[in-house]
Amino acid sequence: MSDATLHATGHNPDDFAVQIADQVESFLVAVTEVAKGDEPASAVPFLLLEVSQLLLAGGRLGAHEDVVPDERYEPDPGPEPDADGLRENLARLLEPIDVYSEVFDPYEPRKAPVPARISDDLADVITDLRHGMAHYRAGRTSEALWWWQFSYFSNWGSTASATLRALHSILAHVRLNQPLQELDGLDTDQGMGDETLEFEAGEVMAQEIAGPLGMKQAD
Repeated sequence: MSDATLHATGHNPDDFAVQIADQVESFLVAVTEVAKGDEPASAVPFLLLEVSQLLLAGGRLGAHEDVVPDERYEPDPGPEPDADGLRENLARLLEPIDVYSEVFDPYEPRKAPVPARISDDLADVITDLRHGMAHYRAGRTSEALWWWQFSYFSNWGSTASATLRALHSILAHVRLNQPLQELDGLDTDQGMGDETLEFEAGEVMAQEIAGPLGMKQAD
């Protein structure tokens, strides 16, 4: 199935698979456009919106009964598109706020937060979604739904949820005039140990984040 026929009128718009594919395709296109960096002022709000909408599709997949693919073994969808370019573009675009703190499983006690990157997360989510989209475009609808559902539970659901929390936190700090303290060079190559990021007063948010990203602070 080609891009031209992905949303052909022959497909029932009320069909579950079509609706999920529409939301996946919208996310893929939107994040790719954001990564081009043409409108940096709206990057964070737009990503917040797109990740939120994708998680609606994920929630529907999670609440749906288990999808059983038509074939016992997954057909080869072909070569995986390289997401490194998109990852690097997002990292440059989001550089002041790319690294954030995340707890992988809230039900595992005494787990220290670890550093993560929004750019890495979005690229990983897109890789999962593209894999399922390759099946969908080839007409293997049940395989696409199975993959999107499986990878939602195993990877992209939690990754997108963490990204959403980070994006929400950025906007909340700006809109509520609660600047973040400087992150002291924290990177994903280093562990945080028993320390956590201190989201307290400072000037970094106003000077390095709100301004370059075109976000207005609350008065």
